[in-house]
Amino acid sequence: MCRDLRMSRLGEVALLFLKLGVIGFGGPAAHIALMEEEVVQRRGWLTPTQFLDLVGAVNLIPGPNSTELAIQIGYERAGKMGLGVAGVCFILPAVLLTGGLAWVYTTYGTLPQVAPVLAGIKPVILAVVLVALWRLLKKALKSWSLAGIALGVLLGSLAGLNEVLVLLVGGVAGLGLGARAVLILLPGVAVQAETTTPVSLGALGWFFFKVGSVLFGSGYVLVAFLEGLVRDYGWLTRQQLLDAIAVGQFTPGPVLSTATFIGYLIGGPGGAVVATVAIFLPSFIFVLLLNPLLPLLRGSPQAGAFLDGVNAGSLALMAAVVLKLLPVTVTDGVTLGLLGVSLVLLLRTQVNSVWLILLGAGVGWLVL
Repeated sequence: MCRDLRMSRLGEVALLFLKLGVIGFGGPAAHIALMEEEVVQRRGWLTPTQFLDLVGAVNLIPGPNSTELAIQIGYERAGKMGLGVAGVCFILPAVLLTGGLAWVYTTYGTLPQVAPVLAGIKPVILAVVLVALWRLLKKALKSWSLAGIALGVLLGSLAGLNEVLVLLVGGVAGLGLGARAVLILLPGVAVQAETTTPVSLGALGWFFFKVGSVLFGSGYVLVAFLEGLVRDYGWLTRQQLLDAIAVGQFTPGPVLSTATFIGYLIGGPGGAVVATVAIFLPSFIFVLLLNPLLPLLRGSPQAGAFLDGVNAGSLALMAAVVLKLLPVTVTDGVTLGLLGVSLVLLLRTQVNSVWLILLGAGVGWLVL
């Protein structure tokens, strides 16, 4: 790739993922849907099959799925430099906003109230996810057997089974071997109670690096790991932990930016930087190792069949998220109207989802 073309592509990647980092409300499923709209439908950087392969692959490695998908897309579009640019630009808006909220919290002891705005944005995000699911399912469910795999994964997810486990079973089923698989238990990070005060930046970074290295599935699983900061380490109070989780929910971008907030509370600006770098660094490493293997996987009939099963399962997991979010997102006539209008506009026009998100935010601020 010539230098001018590479720099042009790096600029494209930077601008796109900065935008997605700013408007990326709604969690991993919403982020994936927004990326599909931008890189498959609008820009044509990837085919639907290529996009599905990346979605399936990131679901099988530790780390936040949507952040790793952004990193993968950057790698595909602009090489190793694109990998870094896409990841940093996607993460940066959430980190800066979360760091600012941490400063407000430590200075004034409270958080701003943004619930009405979020209530208006969430139905729009749900519509974006539904439209992306519709597009991707038409491509992924190439046979009745793959549809059956997707249904099985959906039911397993709704029943509370481990996400990685049901995806692996879906991949094995894609090989035509049925749902029998060897189940490998993935141990969590064992932590020992510590009493070191104040907390060193090294200890803080090591904790979050371990979490980023073993965190499978959605970034929401992070909550289970963070409980140890109160129970085992005593670095936070329970109220501080609850406030940190709340920040992760109402800021755009990756939920793992919660680490920035916690790092600031524990170690000030330096702690925020260390915690942020530590929790996201494993994702960059995993993607760097995984990306060169994807063409080999797709080129092998057996590995390709496995990946088809994983892809179908990945979309089923997105569908499960939609079913769980629907009753808590659409709670009255206003939110139902926002969902309906957004669905119609996304399916019938070429409207950019950014404008719909701004519309939802405005309606939420004025009405909800």
